[in-house]
Amino acid sequence: MPQDRAAALAEIAEEIKQCTKCALYKGTTNAVPGAGNIHAEIMFIGEGPGFHEDKQGLPFVGRSGDYLNYLLKLIGLDREQVFITNVVKHRPPENRDPLPDEIIACKPYLDKQIELIDPLVIATLGRFSMARYFPNGKISQIHGQPLYDDNRAYYPFFHPAAALRNPGLRSDMEADFKRLLEVIEKVREMRAGGSGPSGNGDSGGGPANDTPPEQLRLL
Repeated sequence: MPQDRAAALAEIAEEIKQCTKCALYKGTTNAVPGAGNIHAEIMFIGEGPGFHEDKQGLPFVGRSGDYLNYLLKLIGLDREQVFITNVVKHRPPENRDPLPDEIIACKPYLDKQIELIDPLVIATLGRFSMARYFPNGKISQIHGQPLYDDNRAYYPFFHPAAALRNPGLRSDMEADFKRLLEVIEKVREMRAGGSGPSGNGDSGGGPANDTPPEQLRLL
């Protein structure tokens, strides 16, 4: 039931707001559980909230968010049709990389969000979310190469901030995004047929895990 899914995701968001499992909550303004469509076919997973995200309690609302909005528009989508979150739910100090213990502390929340939303595609933004599914991968080598496993695609992208810092990456980023709709369609066919390719090799650490659209902003 949509109401059950919405309630369960809202409950996770409340748990994240109260979470003290690692030290990241100290000195932050807001937790950033995630936001978007609770029936999203695409779930974007970034690294961690930044300055603007911490202030607003929403993911990808700074310059990286503007670029992500632009990329979505390229393929005829907007934020209301996808779900966006991060591997850690509080801002790391000075926007440093998330540490392994911080990622582990947040993992149960992210796992549950994935289980509830059950997206067709998990699109990773940057190397820390990529490492969940491609632990030995290098983003420069595997970006834009989907892995199909358990009737889902895992699709690695550069982080939008990397493309903003290095404009030379933008053409690759945008080309990878334009193939996203093909990836979604392939997974739809796999699910409709009850079978499909099991992957492009090793599953790379996939998760140990049709309803009208509904948006939920998890604040």
